[in-house]
Amino acid sequence: MKKRPVIAVVITLCFLLTATVIAEDYDGLNMSLGNLSRLSKAKSRSISPENFTGEKGKAGMATVGEGSASDAARDLGQGWKVNPYIRIEPGETFTLAEIDGPGAIQQIWMTPAGTWRYMILRFYWDGEKEPSVECPVGDFFACGWGQYAHVNSLPVCVNPGSAFNCYWEMPFRKSCRITMENIAEKQATLYYQINYTLTDVPDDAAYFHAQFRRTNPLPYKDVYTIVDGIKGWGQFVGCYMCWGVNNNGWWGEGEIKFFMDGDSKFPTICGTGTEDYFCGSYCFRVNGHYVEYSTAYAGMPQVIRPDGEYSANTRFGLYRWHIMDPIRFEKDLKVNIQALGWRSGGRYLPLQDDISSVAFWYQTEPHAPFPKLPDKDYLEIQ
Repeated sequence: MKKRPVIAVVITLCFLLTATVIAEDYDGLNMSLGNLSRLSKAKSRSISPENFTGEKGKAGMATVGEGSASDAARDLGQGWKVNPYIRIEPGETFTLAEIDGPGAIQQIWMTPAGTWRYMILRFYWDGEKEPSVECPVGDFFACGWGQYAHVNSLPVCVNPGSAFNCYWEMPFRKSCRITMENIAEKQATLYYQINYTLTDVPDDAAYFHAQFRRTNPLPYKDVYTIVDGIKGWGQFVGCYMCWGVNNNGWWGEGEIKFFMDGDSKFPTICGTGTEDYFCGSYCFRVNGHYVEYSTAYAGMPQVIRPDGEYSANTRFGLYRWHIMDPIRFEKDLKVNIQALGWRSGGRYLPLQDDISSVAFWYQTEPHAPFPKLPDKDYLEIQ
């Protein structure tokens, strides 16, 4: 039998050890390869258009005449995929899930048919009035340019043809409410499934947050703010960015900076370049060409190239998940990134690019209010 290289054995052992180490003992909340064999009293539930409430023994009950696919199921009747999707009218907000806790969201799958920037996801924990998650659906799933890209990461994956999946753990103690707003002028169609567990939540489990921002164009010599004004105790766990370049030449010399717990002029953590932060190097290029990549913790899964006609600028979709290296803070956090290229004389050029982002973090509640989401015209991708 051919021997496996030593390095492959070491990597495999490290992966299994990591899976075991990050697996916690609390009942059914955080599962991994390291504890899948352990029994649990947690209750598995799922919400979809075939079971809007997630109640036990209540799935697939829609009858022909009331379901969204009644015509297709007319010869077969109840139980035969009668109501697999919903339609959301222009200006309507649809409640996808309303759950009484304690428990945790464990996985979300959806495939939205509509303008992704105009379909706004919001999550509310424990009866809060303001959302802890507010984000266009494509950006939330690391696919923010309105075009499919294959994302193959640990907490988020996007599969053919437009299947959005996330595995962020989202605990709640009293309740969870998830909504989708359609701000477009056309009807949207949504297939979705939200898998969750009803179980005790430990005292040290924080709440999941995600916040969208966009600046187009970035003012000259300004830095782009990924997130600001976070107040509380928690950890920053990643970001997704849409970066549309408005200049020729390289665009990724800028440094990312994390200001935490009272930092003022200078941050505690400062990166060394944009491609470095996204775990790439040397302009993401091989043999003079950008190369897409998608890995467990970092990637640039999307490069949209000029087509010689109306698509004039190159656009990039990038993600960086801080799963093994969360950015811990106890009081406050601000994250920004520079947009830098090159100009004559070997000097840096401050860029005026089209940049949007989603910041992902966990923290104690209450959270600071989010800035107002940009209006429909400012959200639009052109």
